[in-house]
Amino acid sequence: MNSKTFVLIHGVWHGGWCWSRVAGILNARGHRVTAPTQTGLGERSHLLSHDITIETFVTDIVQHLQFEDFNDVVLVGHSFGGIPITGVADVAPERIGKLIYLDAIMLNSGETWFDLLPEDMANDRKALAEKTSGGLSLPPAPPESFGVTRPVDVAFLESRLTPHPFKTFTTSLTLKNPIGNGLPASYIECTDPPYRPAAIAKQRAQEFGWPISQIATGHDAMVTEPEAVADLLEKLSG
Repeated sequence: MNSKTFVLIHGVWHGGWCWSRVAGILNARGHRVTAPTQTGLGERSHLLSHDITIETFVTDIVQHLQFEDFNDVVLVGHSFGGIPITGVADVAPERIGKLIYLDAIMLNSGETWFDLLPEDMANDRKALAEKTSGGLSLPPAPPESFGVTRPVDVAFLESRLTPHPFKTFTTSLTLKNPIGNGLPASYIECTDPPYRPAAIAKQRAQEFGWPISQIATGHDAMVTEPEAVADLLEKLSG
C-alpha cells in the first residue's frame, strides 16, 4: 500500500497519547502518523482554561496541518474528536484526503454536544463540573465506561486521563457546509459493547450513504484492539 499521512484526533479526557499503539503499528508499516493533543488535555493540561471552546479544538488541528505542511491527510476522529474534524473539513478541506469517524460524535452547524444528550445526563454533567471545578472542566469517567476492562488497559488510561474543558460541550460547532464538506468519509462503529452517545452519529453516517465498518470491541478501540484499528484505517484510506 502507498504510504499515507494519518492525523489521529482523540476524544474526551484523552490526549494524543491514546493513539500510541495504533501509531506504532502504522509507523512500522511505513506510514506517517501524528496525534496532536487538544488544548487543555494530556500534556497540554496545564493550559486548561474557561476560554477553551470547540473552535479552539478546530483551530488546534488546522494549525497542526498548516505548520506540518500536511496535505492529502487521512484525518481520523475518535469519539468527541469527530466534532473538531468536522470543523476542520469545513475550513481546510484542501489539506484532507479522507475523513474517518471512529465511533465518533457528529454535529450539525449550531449544535452542541450537550444538545444530543438526554437532558438529565447533560444536567448531571453540568452539576459535576460545577462541583469539582467551578464549571471549568469535567472529571474523567472510569475506563470501564469506554468498554475497557483489561487491567493493563485500565491502568494505561487511569494514569493519563485528565479533566476535559467544559465549554467544549456547551459551545456549538459553526459550519458553512454540510458535515464532511463533500470529502470522502467513512464511519467505524465499535460494537462490543456499543457506545450509546455515538448512535446518532452512526445514523447520520448511514443517511449520508457513507460506508460503515464494525470492530467487535469497546469504545476505546485504539487501546483495546490497536491492530484491528490500524488494519481498518489502512483499508479505508486506500
